Amino acid sequence: MTAPLRIGPYAIERLLGVGSFATVWLGYDRALDAHVAIKVLAENWSHDLRVRERFLDEARLLRRLEHERLIRVHALGELPDGRPYAVLAWADGGSLRDRLAAGEIPVPAALRLLGEVCAGVAVLHRHGVVHRDLTPGNILFRCAGPDGAEQVLIADLGLAKALAAASGLTARAGTPGYMAPEQDDPGAVVDTRADVYGLGRLGIRLLAADPTGANPTSPDPHRRTPGLRLRHDVPAAVAAVLAQATAHRPADRYPDAATLHAALTRASDPARLTIATGPVPRQPPPRPGARRRLRLAGATMVAVVAVGAVGAESGGGGSARPVGGTYTAGPLTVALPAGWSATGATWAGQYGADGEPEPALVMSPQPRRWAVDPRLPGAFVGLSASTAARTTPAGFLAERTHGDCTPAPARTTRQAGIEWIVVAYRCDRDRPQIIESAALHPGRAALVYVQLTPPAQSGPTFVDTLLAGVRLR
Repeated sequence: MTAPLRIGPYAIERLLGVGSFATVWLGYDRALDAHVAIKVLAENWSHDLRVRERFLDEARLLRRLEHERLIRVHALGELPDGRPYAVLAWADGGSLRDRLAAGEIPVPAALRLLGEVCAGVAVLHRHGVVHRDLTPGNILFRCAGPDGAEQVLIADLGLAKALAAASGLTARAGTPGYMAPEQDDPGAVVDTRADVYGLGRLGIRLLAADPTGANPTSPDPHRRTPGLRLRHDVPAAVAAVLAQATAHRPADRYPDAATLHAALTRASDPARLTIATGPVPRQPPPRPGARRRLRLAGATMVAVVAVGAVGAESGGGGSARPVGGTYTAGPLTVALPAGWSATGATWAGQYGADGEPEPALVMSPQPRRWAVDPRLPGAFVGLSASTAARTTPAGFLAERTHGDCTPAPARTTRQAGIEWIVVAYRCDRDRPQIIESAALHPGRAALVYVQLTPPAQSGPTFVDTLLAGVRLR
């Protein structure tokens, strides 16, 4: 293959890789004195409109998500022959495939790496995106500073689709050995649990005693690897987590990458989070046809989008109530801290027996801006009978971890007749502290959940006072 001298304004230095649908070149931006990776649609696919649109969709999707755990897109362009290209950040540390080829990764480092990959895929899942092709070649590394620190990046979303359209694909999408069984069925619904399978297979490849047995090449996704052994220093609990992640039936797996990440954290370091006493409960799939009205991004963004399967939707009581006093939304009543107001909401992703979203509210000095402004304190309060039917407050909080933050040990506090479990997370950026708390309704089968970002310099007293102000009918 002859290297082009230039692609757009970029001087081409060398070939980085060749795939089924694209070629990737290392380019140099003279104006910025920086290297970039330039992904060009393969010539033999340039006239296939479906493949062309998938190529462009990947770049648009990455540009829209714009997250430090995902490979970044700088620009789109078109060659003189009409083929599109995408200008990407250069992952100068190579791929996980390269590192696995060079030798075994020690178990502690492999577990940390798998956690980083889970956190990156969780970003996609929070935005309703399924990757579909999680392989060592799609896990990249980039130098993140002069101290030699590295970022783990998720790349190659060319097979990714929004969850709303993630069924009925008419061609196999994925890589044998990492592809979930349902991805081979054109009529199957492919959701976040397919990525959980791929993450489990990555974990097995990283930790296997015999890497050749952990990397099957059979095109049959139903093939199981008999007698697969992990290395002797892999905790038994981690092996159990990977077994559940790679269960043949999607219903038997963890529901998403964030839940798998939480389970791996507990399995590899039980002292870090003590609130879970059993297997991670399985979440039901999203209600068909349900649509989120509010979509938010960010590593530690709140309004419960940052924790996976729930989010606040506008609705309920219209404009925010006056500052001070109390606020009522359905069966929820809260006492408002001084200077705070509230607005009604529904709990996206949580549906009652009538099929309607379950009740919630948001309170803050500016409740309608709280989710998008990290400078604002505030809280989301929701009540869910469907959640109480499938899990406990402790199990629910175990699903709601923040991958970029460090949790303190869980504590319990009894406020106004309600027994709360509370976990405080310390974060390095955006909001310095996030409080996750849950309890059972004292009078009926329902779970109440409060996610709180307290004011700066406030302590447990503020948290307990706010929880004491939650009243339930």
